[in-house]
Amino acid sequence: MSDVNGPTGQTPASNGPEDAAVGTAGTGAGAEAAPGSTTGSAAESVAGAGAPTAAAEGGRRVRVVLVDDHRMFRTGVQAEIGETERTGVEVVGEAADVDQAVTVITATRPEVVLLDVHLPGGGGVEVLRRCAPLMADARQPVRFLALSVSDAAEDVIGVIRGGARGYVTKTITGTDLVDSVFRVQDGDAVFSPRLAGFVLDAFASTDAPPVDEDLDRLTQREREVLRLIARGYAYKEIAKQLFISVKTVESHVSAVLRKLQLSNRHELTRWATARRLV
Repeated sequence: MSDVNGPTGQTPASNGPEDAAVGTAGTGAGAEAAPGSTTGSAAESVAGAGAPTAAAEGGRRVRVVLVDDHRMFRTGVQAEIGETERTGVEVVGEAADVDQAVTVITATRPEVVLLDVHLPGGGGVEVLRRCAPLMADARQPVRFLALSVSDAAEDVIGVIRGGARGYVTKTITGTDLVDSVFRVQDGDAVFSPRLAGFVLDAFASTDAPPVDEDLDRLTQREREVLRLIARGYAYKEIAKQLFISVKTVESHVSAVLRKLQLSNRHELTRWATARRLV
């Protein structure tokens, strides 16, 4: 989370999702992020305590679960917003994939879940589907705020259709994220203007882009490699741009081809172009 505009004006950041782990609040337990991923820099950029938030000064508290498949990113968010006396936010659990998320959310019953969109096991939409009874609980509803590197329309629309109350990208500042969490706790919807536009357009028309189940099978790193392959980049160029090895690029391409049931990079390029991912 670099210190830029917050939920009213964000730009996407890149981070790789290869690791998966679960831990309890503040422990930092779990697997390391994959080599070459930018998760470390994102986690480092959220550090730094500030003045108490208005909610904390007013004595408000909100219990939160962090769901993201990068341990380093979860650690960074915990460090930034989890100082309860300063922010009013109590991080009561963490999860790194769909099954872990459902287990932790069910056990802790937080007021708000910060939910990554692309997770092992079916993605954020699957977490929302399996937690639908908790969202529908009139006395103690669990509300979801998507916190993702992606600002793609299909991702935003997918989780909102699934029941999330808002969607912010990982460029949000810590202060604005705390504010967004309390707003979602209150039942408000929280979006950046551009992302809100996606939702308004989707629900105003009958031809809203559906959730792409094929695309959702890919991890965020695989999507990054897919886009670069479709743009004509060589493996060495992709490796240099993503700070990973050529062998790792080859592994990602093989995984993408297998998951999408494609035979070669030319078919992959046509597939990506048809979905306007290039």
